[in-house]
Amino acid sequence: MSGFLSAHLNTLTEYVPGEQLQDRRYIKLNTNESPFPASEGVVAAVSGQTVRDLRLYPDTDCRLLIRTLADTYGVEPENVFVSNGSDDILNFAFMGYCGPDRPVLFPEVSYGFYQVYADLYRAPCRKIPMNPDFSIDPEKYMNAGCTVVIANPNAQTGIALPLADIERIAASNREHVVLVDEAYVDFGGESAVGLTKKYKNLLVCQTFSKSRSMAGARVGFAVADAELIADLNKIRYSTNPYNINSMTQAAGTAALKDAQYYEENCRKIVRTRAWTKAQLEALGFFVTDSSANFLLAGRGPVQGKTLYEKLREKAILVRHFSDPQLDDYVRITIGTQEQMQQVMDAVTEIVKGR
Repeated sequence: MSGFLSAHLNTLTEYVPGEQLQDRRYIKLNTNESPFPASEGVVAAVSGQTVRDLRLYPDTDCRLLIRTLADTYGVEPENVFVSNGSDDILNFAFMGYCGPDRPVLFPEVSYGFYQVYADLYRAPCRKIPMNPDFSIDPEKYMNAGCTVVIANPNAQTGIALPLADIERIAASNREHVVLVDEAYVDFGGESAVGLTKKYKNLLVCQTFSKSRSMAGARVGFAVADAELIADLNKIRYSTNPYNINSMTQAAGTAALKDAQYYEENCRKIVRTRAWTKAQLEALGFFVTDSSANFLLAGRGPVQGKTLYEKLREKAILVRHFSDPQLDDYVRITIGTQEQMQQVMDAVTEIVKGR
């Protein structure tokens, strides 16, 4: 450290992203990206005139993208916020709705950035223990008396809460913001976007990184009551109003128009996920009942870290976490059927000691 950083920031334990190796020889299944390319409409949208117009600042209001999102999700433009990936939205939400005198509650096993943001804004946090099968007990989030953050389906486990439970949580915490992070909802979860018309405290965010093959473009969006959206825009315009570039806005708009292509890709991933889960269970692994584009597998014939290391030796990247609760597990992104066949061949060899 330089010695100039403030004492508070000096103590932060920063978020550690998954490995982003540039060596193309790896089958990369460690950061929950899509195995499928962006649609042809997206490719066309980020070429030609869009590129020539990069000399101009982007539309700070993101009007075309917001209008298209509003039409897609059946809400009004004033109910939609867009930003530089859903991480940006999470950052703004923690900044706006958490702090030294405004605690936050979230699951003990979930997206690692929640703890980082809580520490960044000095918000006391309560982490709710998981059930033995890694599921969330919704009763423990009722009447929390503070900001509530839930990833649904849950990051790391992929397990989804029914929409009825999300509604009960929102209804019991009407005096506090309930943030539902739906990064993986398109792979089998139930979206709470419709509930935002009923609950003014409900903030739902999604990303284009997973189901729409745009992790590199960095675009996320939130849907909520107009007053919550105004809060987020106040923060965005007070930090970086140009945080969504012109190419990303064009690509996002095009992706929404190519919905059929992305929906079919999601169906492929769901089918391959079910096949992979069955294969892993047949080898003796416990696998969570995931509604996301990944599986959490462990408690099997090979310890989690060992499995991660041996797969890496075979040029397959999966994710292993240092969290003691996850030490015996690996998180495996679902790739194409061909990629997952290679993964299972490799896992079988490892289990058999070859």
